[in-house]
Amino acid sequence: MENYTVTLPHYSVGSRCYEELGPVAALYGRKVAVVGGETALQKAGAQLKAAIEAAGLEVTEWSVYGKDATMANVRRIVESEGAKAADIVFGVGGGRAIDTVKAAADFLGKPFFSFPTVASNCAPISAISVIYHEDGSLDCYHFPKRCPDHCFVNTSVILDSPEPLFWAGIGDALSKQIESQLASRGRKLAHTPLMGVQMGLICEAPLMEYGRRALEDFRSGVESDAFVQVVLDIIISTGIVSNLVTTRDDYYYNSSLAHCFYNASMVLPAVHKHLHGEVVSFGNLVLEAADGCDEDLERFVRFNASIGLPVTLEAIDITSEADLDALIERAPSIREWKCVPYEMTKEKFRAAILKADAAGRAFLARR
Repeated sequence: MENYTVTLPHYSVGSRCYEELGPVAALYGRKVAVVGGETALQKAGAQLKAAIEAAGLEVTEWSVYGKDATMANVRRIVESEGAKAADIVFGVGGGRAIDTVKAAADFLGKPFFSFPTVASNCAPISAISVIYHEDGSLDCYHFPKRCPDHCFVNTSVILDSPEPLFWAGIGDALSKQIESQLASRGRKLAHTPLMGVQMGLICEAPLMEYGRRALEDFRSGVESDAFVQVVLDIIISTGIVSNLVTTRDDYYYNSSLAHCFYNASMVLPAVHKHLHGEVVSFGNLVLEAADGCDEDLERFVRFNASIGLPVTLEAIDITSEADLDALIERAPSIREWKCVPYEMTKEKFRAAILKADAAGRAFLARR
């Protein structure tokens, strides 16, 4: 690439980080459109409204984004008078809410601030929006021209979020290191993706070290160091990696077979009741199985089992040969199918899935 721009996120962290809104917003404008998930706006609403008032900002819109990250919901925000009138667009909520509002802000050409209310993925700082069809299956990836201009990681709000989302977020974050390493293996990497792949090497260890304790502290309502370290790993560490290893056309080392498994599984309605990171966490096992990393497969099985993440197909409601056939038939059309350093075939993918399932069942039988 002859000329290119890399944007990295600015972020504020802490139980009172919304107090930083005024100085940050002063760089971008004073009219804000606030769009997010219904529950998220309720959970963060009091603190956010107080911060907006203290900063002297004017709210042009306060609305619910919809129920899912679809192009229809993106268009609705783009066409709203409140968003058009705003200097800055705020996205409040989980990954799908933030991805929707992020894409809308990009189409509008407006600065975007994210306010995650859960720690479930890196959407709050990544320069990618995952868009779904109305039936829940994957539609496309939208790549904004830049990552969110600022992210406010309010740890007190996240501590009040649903436990399953935090739990699943650990499973999703565990994919970043192994996927970026596999997708880039054997490639001659230029400066930016090389930085991203190397930063990916810091994503796994904190989750393995602090993950179980962080979940225990979460359940106890304790904003401990372990909890904060895992939150920052899920949102910040993985998000920075994503921004450095992803471009629209030149390279994509952001994901590999774990997310291929997840995206392909969305053809199965029964899987939709499971959380993104929950399914990705089994996809991590599939990746290790496909790559022939038996020791790492066992290590990931042990960790998943230690915090209740799935280690078998049955745990994510894939229970028949027909289910597996449908998933495998869908997989080659997924972008991540080719994010491996060797040819992937349906037969290899099936064998990896079955190997991961067998490893999980064998581990559970030994316990």
